[in-house]
Amino acid sequence: MQYPKEYDELAKKLAPYNLVMGNAADTILNQDVSSYPIFIILTESIPLGIAIVEQTEEEPLYIHASTLEELATKKVIEMGKVDHFREVYKDPAEFLCLFVVDEQEAKFVFIPRISVDN
Repeated sequence: MQYPKEYDELAKKLAPYNLVMGNAADTILNQDVSSYPIFIILTESIPLGIAIVEQTEEEPLYIHASTLEELATKKVIEMGKVDHFREVYKDPAEFLCLFVVDEQEAKFVFIPRISVDN
């Protein structure tokens, strides 16, 4: 599947963290926390989700694990759009759902998971 160049670049930038995010997604799914794990990618820490990657001098980003339910409860996703989000949400066994927040915008992106077999 072809992805826009910017998504491909994001997937490459996050490749070192793909397995960590995949393990966190599996934990969220296996412990019945949610069927919709979401990873928040940002350059400043915020009180949303659980930090799984902290900013370092080499990599100025944070990765927080969250869920659709948390983002809806905290009004990041409007309650009226939750059902539509569920419809477009991709299989978490194959994709990681990212909520990418930067200075200009915030958007949802799906990138392929890297499996240990790959």
